[in-house]
Amino acid sequence: MHVVDRNMNSSSSSPPFAAPLQEKYDVFLSFRGKDTRDTFTSHLHAALLRKKIETYMDRRLEKGDDIEPALLEAIEKSKISVVIFSKTYASSTWCLKELVHILGCKERYGQIVIPIFYGIDPSHVRKQQGTYTLEGLQLKKRFKGSRDEVVNWRAALEEAANMSGFHHSSKTGTAADFVEKVVQDILTKLNRESSSDLKGLVGIEWKIEKIESLLCLSSPGVCCVGIWGMAGIGKTTLVDAVFHRQSSKFEAACFLANVREKSEQTGGPNQLLNKLVRKILKDKDITIDTLSIGQTSIQARLRRTKALIVLDDVNASSQLEVLVGDHDRFCQGSRIIITARDKGVLEEKVDNEKIYEVEGLSFNEALQLFHSHAFKNKSPTIDYTELSKEVVEYVKGIPLAHKVMGSSFLRCKSKQEWEDQWNKLKRFPSEEIKKALRVSYDGLEENEKEIFLDIACFHKDENIDGVKRMLYIRGFYGEVGIKVLIDRSLISIWEGWIAMHDLLQEMGRAIVREQCIEEPRKRSRLFIAEDVYQVLTNNQRTATVQAIFFDWSKIEKLNLNHANFEKMYQLRWLRVNYPRFLKNITLIDSLDLPNSLSYLEWEGYPLKSLPSKFSPENLVELHMPFSEVGAQLWNKDQKLINLKVISLRSSDHLTEVPNLSQSQKIERIDLYDCNRLVEIPSYFKYLNKLTNLELGRCRKLKTLPDMPCNVEFLDLSKTAIEELPSSVWSHEKISELDIRYCRDLKSLPSSSCKPNVLGTFSLCGCKSLYKFPELPRNTTVLDLSKTGIKDLPSSIKFVFGLTTIKLVACKSLVSLPMNIWNLKSLKSLDLSRCSNFQHLPKISDPVEHLEFLNLSGTAVKELLPSVGNLVALKYLVLHKCKNLEVVPNSIYSLSNLKTLSFNGCSELKKLPPVLIDRVGLVSLEALNLAKCSILEIPDGLLDQNARRNIMVDAQLRIMRIATAWSKFKEEKIEQSSYDSDDDYDYDSDGYDSDSDDYDSEDYDLNDTDHDPDDMMQENFIAIKCWGYEIPNWFSHQSEGSSINIKLPPDWFSTDFLGFALSLVIAFNKDYAEFSMKIGCKYNFKTSNGESHEINHPLHPFANSGSSKLHQGDK
Repeated sequence: MHVVDRNMNSSSSSPPFAAPLQEKYDVFLSFRGKDTRDTFTSHLHAALLRKKIETYMDRRLEKGDDIEPALLEAIEKSKISVVIFSKTYASSTWCLKELVHILGCKERYGQIVIPIFYGIDPSHVRKQQGTYTLEGLQLKKRFKGSRDEVVNWRAALEEAANMSGFHHSSKTGTAADFVEKVVQDILTKLNRESSSDLKGLVGIEWKIEKIESLLCLSSPGVCCVGIWGMAGIGKTTLVDAVFHRQSSKFEAACFLANVREKSEQTGGPNQLLNKLVRKILKDKDITIDTLSIGQTSIQARLRRTKALIVLDDVNASSQLEVLVGDHDRFCQGSRIIITARDKGVLEEKVDNEKIYEVEGLSFNEALQLFHSHAFKNKSPTIDYTELSKEVVEYVKGIPLAHKVMGSSFLRCKSKQEWEDQWNKLKRFPSEEIKKALRVSYDGLEENEKEIFLDIACFHKDENIDGVKRMLYIRGFYGEVGIKVLIDRSLISIWEGWIAMHDLLQEMGRAIVREQCIEEPRKRSRLFIAEDVYQVLTNNQRTATVQAIFFDWSKIEKLNLNHANFEKMYQLRWLRVNYPRFLKNITLIDSLDLPNSLSYLEWEGYPLKSLPSKFSPENLVELHMPFSEVGAQLWNKDQKLINLKVISLRSSDHLTEVPNLSQSQKIERIDLYDCNRLVEIPSYFKYLNKLTNLELGRCRKLKTLPDMPCNVEFLDLSKTAIEELPSSVWSHEKISELDIRYCRDLKSLPSSSCKPNVLGTFSLCGCKSLYKFPELPRNTTVLDLSKTGIKDLPSSIKFVFGLTTIKLVACKSLVSLPMNIWNLKSLKSLDLSRCSNFQHLPKISDPVEHLEFLNLSGTAVKELLPSVGNLVALKYLVLHKCKNLEVVPNSIYSLSNLKTLSFNGCSELKKLPPVLIDRVGLVSLEALNLAKCSILEIPDGLLDQNARRNIMVDAQLRIMRIATAWSKFKEEKIEQSSYDSDDDYDYDSDGYDSDSDDYDSEDYDLNDTDHDPDDMMQENFIAIKCWGYEIPNWFSHQSEGSSINIKLPPDWFSTDFLGFALSLVIAFNKDYAEFSMKIGCKYNFKTSNGESHEINHPLHPFANSGSSKLHQGDK
């Protein structure tokens, strides 16, 4: 047997096909009865049926020349037609009419045609020789129709013979093998057809492939795969598609839908077990009375039947125990797919690596699905782009919700109707969506229900550790509860933050509102400002309200004479967002709080102290950032004996710490950015449970008392301390110690260094610090940038895990110790802008760990020959080494080097010749020789691979950057000035212009002071400056967060380099203290409709001190 492949001349683009009749058959068999009906065709038909391939075979004998209309209809309702050319096939006008109709369906509907040449040479059919000659056909004598009909037959024979197909003769193997190969080819083509059947199912193909890869269809044994995801995410649709694509490869297949629902009906799991066994064994008479397969005969038959089983929507491990049991109940090669909303249920029977979490649709996929239901694939007469995007953003990738939402807009004929419908759906979500989502909530235990409602009402997008603390304060078990919610797909955790889908959040809030729609005071939680305001103004007692979030800025009448929370005598959790931009206006005259309160958070608290009648014994956490409080926050009669956390950060009027001497349970104290705070009480050393103390930016704080031995985190950054207490330096539990930019700190304690600092230890910006005796032993990143050190301490050799050393702008540093090369974990060494550093120590032996070396802006005159021993080096950067004159040819031994930069080395006039014995820079990807005096590159410097990868446009990019910078100047955009070598420079807002948050790297157009991973990216420049508008030389501008740009047709043949992006960011000054990250999403769409999405993070912003900031990026 061999495959016949004939490529006919055809257009590169296929014409659009008409819609076929509703498909009824997978395969139609066209054959000459007297040749193959009882032999090959019957065997093929039986083999196809065994694979569950619906096949049409006409068993009637031919009578006359007229073909039956039912036969023509069967052809049209088939996905594939198999034409079996045998010796006398063309002698039958019936067969020839079938063939013409089959090829017509191929032309009109795109039907697949597979020719099989059984016992006949394909060339005889194509050239119409042998029994296929005009004389052999004897058509003229037998057929009295038109001559055109005969011409069509001959053309059809020639076309079919030119198609790819199968040829079987006595020389090509057994008929059984031939049948098997034909069946496998049909299966493959049907699978492709099923892929095309997914046209209405958006974003599903790659997910199907992922599941099929988990099934490991070619492996022996029984394999169980779990499909996990939230309601409406498309689990059932996904496994249904997999089932139909793969079921024909098994001897039996069973899809049990709605297992959860049917298990609750009469008969329960036992009924489902009977259905499963009957389906697999194809025996309707089987009855199993128990919840296990105890009968030996049934068990034996199951183990002989290779089956594909789908159990959809399982919600209890007991269901799996009945239906699946142990895997050895099934035949080797069987596959079981289970879908569930609860990952914990799957983990009972499925290995973790075999559990697939179904992802939501991407934005473009979601938009496509939404439009297909909102417009039924019709082009809208009005531009609904922005409205559609708003809906899609809200629904966030849930296919069910996109379908339901889209269908609800189908009858809307105008933009106004669309807007009304959208506003209605936001307030009253679809019942179908609510019903689907509610099932997961109803299946929770009471503890998990309460936690879900708390997260929906208060804690979405918050840090998981803080949320767990608050749940504990509320009396809930957060550790176990959050795990359950994650397993049920009701929440997810992203980099330590709790995420919840908007629809789930809205469902949770609706559940709370439904507790009492008319009277908010009878609900357990209040989170809508108007509801809180109503309860406060009515001043009625309530024992129902337990937790409140009150956003004061959301009420129309801001002033509230008396805020009486005292009558909510079961209130345990209170968070108030007070509008600080109105802090000079009195919004509240008096306040009463209930004694039940365990958690109080009031940002911008407007009063000097807590209410005198308030008894805070139950208070566990107190957060009052940006408040007006003073030292007398509470009086001597108020005992905060259970207080564990207090935060008064950025409270400008705080000159001394409120009395915490009786708060012996205190664990965290946050006084960050309290600018008037001058001292810390000595009793702090007796707070033995204190683990976290934040004093950063307390700029008047000059001394620090001894610390308790349990402190783990201590922030003293940007304070005025001159000396570090010996207790700090000798406590082993300190794992994070931040003393950056303590510019008055002159020395560290001489006692043995015991802090167990993990990760980064930074003294960056401690400009008065010239030496220190010892380093924390467990440090991995050491940052001594902008200090006054003259050399590294000898103790550095004991920091064995050190991977990164940063010595940026250490002006007094002249050299490094020899033993620096003995640090076996060191991968990155940054000496940039060490203006007096003259040379590296000799490298006696090969260094097999260092990958990144930055000597930019140093006084290095020559690289020593021993630099060739840095055998692992990938990035060597010498920007603006203006004294550099000599580079040794040993540099060509660096076979791993990817980036080599001499940008701005004005005295470097030539590179050394490449010696024959050198390997060469075979890995080089970037070579920067801009602003050097080098006129030529030595022969052999770059091999063919390096030349292909090199960035030959470096000079052009620099010119473009310079042009852009000059235009910024022309626009007179005010750039924030700095001098990395000066002392603190405060502007009117107290902004530290030389802080670590705004380092000089952000403004250097030729910046190279990045980590190794950053060097892999193309040139990227960010310019941040104060401003209120985008320069007018930016040709495309818009308000909002998106812009559409159409590139000219010839963009690819011009010198187009990329995009210059300019944006103005406006935010309340209130948020100046909080870091924020800004990203750009590029959506490139080609003229033929293909989309490519790229997400690019821009530079983070932090404590800007201005309400508007302008950024330009290239």
